[in-house]
Amino acid sequence: MWVLEQLARFLDRPLFPWKNVLVGFSVGQFVLEGLLSLRQYKVLQRTKAPKVLEGEVTQKVFDQSQAYGRAKAKFGLVSGLYGQIQNLAFIYGDVLPKLWSISGLVLARYLPGQFQGEITQTLVFIFGFNILSTILSVPISYYQTFVLEEKFGFNKQTVKLWVTDMLKGQMLGIVLGTPIISAVLKIVQKTGNSFFYYLWMFGVFVQIFAITIYPIVILPLFNKLSPLEPGAIKTGVEDLAKKLKFPLSELHVIDGSKRSAHSNAYFYGLPWKKHIVIYDTLLEKSEPQEVVAVLSHELGHWSLSHTTKLFGIAQFHMFYIFALFSVFVNNKSLYQSFGFIKEQPIMVGFLLFSDALAPMDAVVKLLMNILSRKFEFEADTFAQGLGFSDELASSLLKLQIQNLSTMDADPIYASYHYSHPILTERLAALGWKGGKVTSSKAEDSEKPVKAADREL
Repeated sequence: MWVLEQLARFLDRPLFPWKNVLVGFSVGQFVLEGLLSLRQYKVLQRTKAPKVLEGEVTQKVFDQSQAYGRAKAKFGLVSGLYGQIQNLAFIYGDVLPKLWSISGLVLARYLPGQFQGEITQTLVFIFGFNILSTILSVPISYYQTFVLEEKFGFNKQTVKLWVTDMLKGQMLGIVLGTPIISAVLKIVQKTGNSFFYYLWMFGVFVQIFAITIYPIVILPLFNKLSPLEPGAIKTGVEDLAKKLKFPLSELHVIDGSKRSAHSNAYFYGLPWKKHIVIYDTLLEKSEPQEVVAVLSHELGHWSLSHTTKLFGIAQFHMFYIFALFSVFVNNKSLYQSFGFIKEQPIMVGFLLFSDALAPMDAVVKLLMNILSRKFEFEADTFAQGLGFSDELASSLLKLQIQNLSTMDADPIYASYHYSHPILTERLAALGWKGGKVTSSKAEDSEKPVKAADREL
């Protein structure tokens, strides 16, 4: 507490150039990520596949993969620039104080006095801010879905479904966000400088609550779950779960194909009751043993306590963020730099504080990616120990080809951006020796099929 108090005093100095500092952080991160993307773009201009994949990937597939990677890289640079311009416009156009004032005017006009106050005004402000941000993101989102992904055969959405998803997301944000934001503000208001302890405990409760209601309330709004039909996959997964003492409750198939050709498989639930979800697109293009191999990798994360460790790290991360926020929440110079002369809205302070965390977030992202890649190698080794080495390698290769995933990566770019090792590294760790593709497989691989939402 003493350290936080001293840091708060040091940072709360008159005329401290908070606006210039935060703009510098934002521009600096944009430049760094842009330079990394340029390094990766050079890799995407190569005309030959990595030697280890030459026998598995046709030249046509490699060319398509490189073209898809370059298209995504260009899109990333343009969308990043668009976001940077938008951020600067928000800062120098004093959008936040103007939106806060408009929120107050709306309350004064449409609600009686007993319903007014910081909490109510914050709710109006946040929902207005989210709507504005969503509208501004529409061109980028539309291009990504209906131009970029459509061009390479991955998009399965209709415009109607895309718009409906956005509207559902906004409504869900209002329904769930209202009580959560209200509780957060009340905790900060009532518990003084030690609010971060109570805020952290509330955050843990919200996460557990979200895990509980996700399959009941949230998931059905966007997708349909069906029981996995009896067969080799169901038998294989159930036998694997019994062997590992995984508390499997249900096996589901999700209709991911109505939005995208991308595929995934994951599990969720409380420690004593887990559900496994397999995308219908994964079932469509994979052999039964390959699907079981994919899930052996996922269950490896559970068996090796990776999920528990990541949950613990997330709780520590959340605690230190709330603790650092206590340094900024009453920082007058921060609010005044952004046009809040008379008021210090808590949620606005948190938005500005989030921008101030940009350099630290970049370091945390780098460290978490290093840890995540370590966990992925360990989960692959776990699956290998269960006898799925060949099947997992085959599945990784097939998904790489079907997804038109990038075949190689600049090492510095990969260290910063990738939470998973690149394919060649994983195959080497699995002891894969290579082999030729049959003509039928080569023909199938030339059709873009699935890009994993969460890579295996």
